[in-house]
Order: sequence, then C-alpha cells, then structure tokens
Amino acid sequence: MHSGLLLSLWFAGVASVQFLAPGVLAWVVAASLALALGFARDRALRLLRRVRVLMFAIVLLFAWFTPGEAMFASWPRLSPSREGMMLALVHGGRLIAVVCAVALLLERLPVERLVGGLYCLSRPFSVIGLRAGDLALRLMLVLRFVEASPRGSATHWKDWLRDAGDDGELQPVRLVRERLGPLDVAVAAALGLLGLAALSWGLPWAA
Repeated sequence: MHSGLLLSLWFAGVASVQFLAPGVLAWVVAASLALALGFARDRALRLLRRVRVLMFAIVLLFAWFTPGEAMFASWPRLSPSREGMMLALVHGGRLIAVVCAVALLLERLPVERLVGGLYCLSRPFSVIGLRAGDLALRLMLVLRFVEASPRGSATHWKDWLRDAGDDGELQPVRLVRERLGPLDVAVAAALGLLGLAALSWGLPWAA
C-alpha cells in the first residue's frame, strides 16, 4: 500500500482517538499497549519514558485543579477531585494511545517510506510556500541520526554535529516516491464512502 495512504490512515486513526467515549477509549488504550509491547516493545517503552513528565503534568493539573467532589473526604484540601481524576485518565489514555501508535508506525514503516509518504502528502501545500522537498530532506536526516544513536549506545546524536575530520564518503539521500496502485485507489474510495456514511449516520461510539 502507498506510504502516503498508510500515513493518512494513521493520522485519521490518531485523530479519532480524541473523540472516543471513555469506555471505548479504555479498550483502545489496552489494545494499543498490547500491540506496541508485542511488536515494538523497545521503541514503545522508550517513547513512554520520554512522555512520563507530560503524563505527570496531566494528572497533576486535571486531578488537583479541577473543581468537584473530593476523592478522600478526610483530606478535602489535599485530595484530587473525582471529576478531575476522570479527566486525567481520559487525557492520559489518549496520550498513551498516540505514543503507542507512533511506536508502531516508526517500527513498521522504514524511514525512507515514512519520509516519502510525508513528502507526498505535503506537496499540495507548495501553493502556500511550503517546500516539501526541503522538509522531507531535513526530516530524513534527523531520523537517520536518531536511529544511528539510540539510547545507551556509544554514539550520540551530538557527535554528528562535530567535524571529526574524516574523509569518509557521505551516503546519498534519496526520496522514495511511490505510485498509486489499483488497491490504493480502491481502499481510498472505500474509506471515503465509509467516512461519508459515518458523518451522515452519526458516531454513536464518540463522546
């Protein structure tokens, strides 16, 4: 399947998480964690560690600064509110689902195809001055450096910014441009019809 279409489906899936009801969201978060830990365990754990401060801020701000009924009646001034805790769980769950989706995307879609798909999707924005080629080139270089220096390795990404003075040959950077096939057109048409039907019938699973 075309990488641009895959990214469009991924964006649509991530966006739809923001509109799920709390009960459905809980199942989605559990499924996302299971898939991420099963197919991209190291990357998922690394990304989850990087957002732990943001997760703590979400819990703190929503649970303790949202007016409502105190969870611990004995300490009303120190207790988080029930309404705030529910908001914290909802927003934290959305963050976890998105992080798991990012881990699966980066694990299963090669950097070249990922950047090529983003290049394809951003080309229409050239009418407003966005240079898709330059954006794709910078993104590919950043992703290459990140992949070449994972956490705990002897090579750090900052080493790429230093001039080591070696005369090693630089690897060329190529953008992967894929063609739309009959399957891609059929999938896009089917998804478009499903989207129109969902909008006309309403989304009963959304909050």
